[in-house]
Amino acid sequence: MNDDDRETDGGSLAIRIEATAEEIESIRGQPELLELLATKKIKVEKALAELRYEQELEQLQIELLQLHRSIQRDGRRVAIVFEGRDTAGKSSTIRRFTQNLNPRTARVVALPKPTEVERGQWFFQRYVEQLPNPGEIVFFDRSWYNRAVVEPVMGFCTDKEYEIFMQQAPEFERMLYEDDLELIKLWFAISPQTQAQRFAARQTNPLKRWKLSTLDGQAQNQWDRYTHYIDAMFQRTHKDYSPWLIVNADRKKSARLEAIRHVLHTLHYEGKNATGACHAPDPAIIKPHEPKDS
Repeated sequence: MNDDDRETDGGSLAIRIEATAEEIESIRGQPELLELLATKKIKVEKALAELRYEQELEQLQIELLQLHRSIQRDGRRVAIVFEGRDTAGKSSTIRRFTQNLNPRTARVVALPKPTEVERGQWFFQRYVEQLPNPGEIVFFDRSWYNRAVVEPVMGFCTDKEYEIFMQQAPEFERMLYEDDLELIKLWFAISPQTQAQRFAARQTNPLKRWKLSTLDGQAQNQWDRYTHYIDAMFQRTHKDYSPWLIVNADRKKSARLEAIRHVLHTLHYEGKNATGACHAPDPAIIKPHEPKDS
């Protein structure tokens, strides 16, 4: 596991320094700080990287507040879909998006498995009920795309239900687009090695153990089957009006920063880039899905 994953759910990696008041008072600049870190056996490069991450995240979160005010003022409707394999860092990224936003108009939707009544409804119905109202931004921690990947892999839907979904999903999203709903779809991609490491971390970290489920073992055992359905999903639901963005999430912190940057770079809002943090996202970390030649 790399240092990027060694954090609690409540926030980023904390660097703890046991220092006396006299030692702290002796710090007059960078040389004194570096000397103190060295005496406390703190890796300077790691500490500086953490500081840069926190500073950049703060700038992006300030920009998110600007975007949110624009959405509220203009009555816009914005929905961001977070999808990906288990342990890809979707929920932790959403927390960095919403950390400082007004919860009255910035909602997180993470629906449980459907009830008996919901199973008898049109599949998209319970998601339609969660779409943003004017002035809202909604973050979907998993979405209707459960039926594109998880459900067929796990046998939670029939072949007919799957095929109907794959036909209707682009039509559903076209209707959203034509109704001026702004939709962004992010897929968080990780390697099998990274996933295995993160599952292991959940087993040993009491703060993350609640994330474990009976399906976690299937994520590794059926990796190739997941890949098959993921590829089919991209091929059939990546459209000009609702494209998929692929986020390389093997390093969580980079994935978070670039996901936020992409949203800010894509959506218009007054006062954009006041912090200077909204340059184009790094294409080595986030880029549009590239359709395969047929």
